Amino acid sequence: MTKAVRVHKVGGPDVLIYEDVDVHAPGQGEVRIRQHAIGLNFIDTYYRTGLYKAPGFPFIIGNEASGEVVSVGPGVTNFHPGDRVAYYANLGGYASERNIAADKLVKLPDHITHEQAAVLMLKGLTVFYLLHKTFRVEPGHRILIHAAAGGIGLLACQWAKALGANVIGTVGSKAKADLALANGCDHVILYNEEDFPARVKQISRGELCDVVYDGVGKDTFPGSLSCLKPRGLFVSFGNASGPVPPFPLSELNNHGSLFATRPKLNDYVGKRSELIEGADALFAAVINGTLHVPINHAYALKDAARAHTDLESRVTTGSSILKP
Repeated sequence: MTKAVRVHKVGGPDVLIYEDVDVHAPGQGEVRIRQHAIGLNFIDTYYRTGLYKAPGFPFIIGNEASGEVVSVGPGVTNFHPGDRVAYYANLGGYASERNIAADKLVKLPDHITHEQAAVLMLKGLTVFYLLHKTFRVEPGHRILIHAAAGGIGLLACQWAKALGANVIGTVGSKAKADLALANGCDHVILYNEEDFPARVKQISRGELCDVVYDGVGKDTFPGSLSCLKPRGLFVSFGNASGPVPPFPLSELNNHGSLFATRPKLNDYVGKRSELIEGADALFAAVINGTLHVPINHAYALKDAARAHTDLESRVTTGSSILKP
């Protein structure tokens, strides 16, 4: 038996149940890992509330973690007991031990800690594809990053700045503004106090942005469209405030022949080669100092409900982890 956090019915943080679960011997192509750190993400709340549908009940919530290999199943030759590993995978993460397909795992370099890896595999890989694949950020680009003091936001600000971009971020408080400025933002907008499209226009002297990265959703739409220059790209990659409502395609025309995309990580790391490419780039960026991984909150796994409450209340900054 091992401990895990399971959801038996959708709802608020109180539906997260810390309980004993059985973990069978790893099957064909599987690896059993003992987890050291688990990433906390808004997507976890989407599954908990039913916004994203789980395959059935009960299910173990959680999408990224890091740990060590305990045993391997038949057919696994590239991982061995004692290996330090991390992964991104839909569900199953909130557990002390688990089985997972070996092709979802990556090995950790010596200089990457379990805590860092646990928040890099979803948040870090998301930043990688957003800045390098969805829109290739280059020197001179002006970009807007919503929720700039969050786990994805702080990593994105740092990496975008290192790529030579002019980075504008939105945040909800002065403390978060200071944090974003310390992590690569050139300009920060307090969206609770300021009209962020008007401020973007002012900051850019009317030139607006090449791309907007929006993980907030309903609360920042359609304002995000007003921040884009003609033929700019609206990247809606999350729903922290709720999903973007349906809108007519003519809105893209009205704002200057805009492009829009709703990407997801699975479509950028679906191939083993893509996963390795992204992980290698991430780990290299941490090791060479391009990326600092701000882990500002840690909770015991049994306190997952409190962690969700804090996350949804916007009291967290940077990345948060759960410790089994």
